[in-house]
Amino acid sequence: MSLLHKFLSTCLSQAGEVGKVPLIRRCFCGQSDFGSKAQAAIHRRDKRQRELCKAAVQPQYSLSTSPKSFSIMEASMDLLHHAGIQATHYLQTSYPGSQDWFLFVSFAADLRNTFFVLFPIWFHFCEAVGIKLIWVAVIGDWLNLVFKWILFGQRPYWWVHEASFYHNTSAPVIQQFPVTCETGPGSPSGHAMGSAGVYYVMVMAILSIMLGKNQSSWKSRFVKAMLWTTFWAIQVCVCLSRVFIAAHFPHQVIAGVFSGMLVAESFQHIHSIYDGSLRRYLGTTLFLFSFALGFYVLLKVLGVDLLWTLEKAKRWCEHPEWVHLDTTPFAGLLRNLGVLFGLGLALNSPMYTESCKGKKGQQRTFRMSCIGASLFILHLFDSFKPPAKVELLFYVLSFCKSAAVPLAAVALIPYCVSQLLSQQDKKIV
Repeated sequence: MSLLHKFLSTCLSQAGEVGKVPLIRRCFCGQSDFGSKAQAAIHRRDKRQRELCKAAVQPQYSLSTSPKSFSIMEASMDLLHHAGIQATHYLQTSYPGSQDWFLFVSFAADLRNTFFVLFPIWFHFCEAVGIKLIWVAVIGDWLNLVFKWILFGQRPYWWVHEASFYHNTSAPVIQQFPVTCETGPGSPSGHAMGSAGVYYVMVMAILSIMLGKNQSSWKSRFVKAMLWTTFWAIQVCVCLSRVFIAAHFPHQVIAGVFSGMLVAESFQHIHSIYDGSLRRYLGTTLFLFSFALGFYVLLKVLGVDLLWTLEKAKRWCEHPEWVHLDTTPFAGLLRNLGVLFGLGLALNSPMYTESCKGKKGQQRTFRMSCIGASLFILHLFDSFKPPAKVELLFYVLSFCKSAAVPLAAVALIPYCVSQLLSQQDKKIV
């Protein structure tokens, strides 16, 4: 219960409602002026009853944060955010020539590239790793959404304009870029969390394939050192890129990296994802969507507007065209759930069973052909952008587009490749 109260206190404080929660101040205890003897007698008579009432009411008082503790917390966060603004300003002024590199890294760390590039490669190279990549990416991004709704993280590009921290001094000048104006809360960083989770899975997979059970030789230690050095180098680049473009504060990207690693490590011990039925995939998809939607409605009833960041993005983004609907929380949620549902459809389809599980599925020519065809077709498919004028239509088409990605890479394309290779074999014979 104390965690719930702390959580609600945080929500209400961010919504500007701290101290305004109506508290239950009466428990049928009788109210008295202790200056009178009659009321003092009432007080003695009802002492036990009031003690019980006080115990019952006590948890509700924890919903409101005292002004002193709230001001200390706000001042601490202002200092943390100011340090982040200084870091962004330093990177932008000291390394202006690295702008293209940071923009590329931020683009490459997007989960869209996991679905359209890394997944088809790994699935046809090592099926289990491809499946794990999808689960880690989807569950990790779903948890990231929930964390963002709870933590109410600011973003540098709007905080620097609204913070009272700079009321006596001029705020540092922060440059914006086309990928800066994301519309969701900032903590933890979704790019950092997704990148850490996905690359953690790939590093563990490469170690398992290359080393197997031989983990003690100097070669294995060298390979481990090289892979983990590469992993951390990538994470540092992703974190710096998100800070450079003023999309996140440093503490947000650090939290994202470690959260992503925890999600990926947890899936190292979950083996039921490799043989999931269509019912399990459908049930998981519905559960994740229902929980997120129910959580949103609950906080909405409590007076917390979870879309508060959208207005800030529209207000402080230098170019309105840089505010994209596909960066909203629900757009990301439906995109990820579409991928998970599409994977369930594909793995339980006859086309997948006939092609990938058949005789052709073990041939290197078949696998390489599937990888090449998948990358080419999915690249063309990614160029389709759902119209954003009608929000509901955009969400529905985003879900369908995402579901089509694993369906094509796992079932449709392998089936077509298998048929073509079979026809060529017949002609040779």
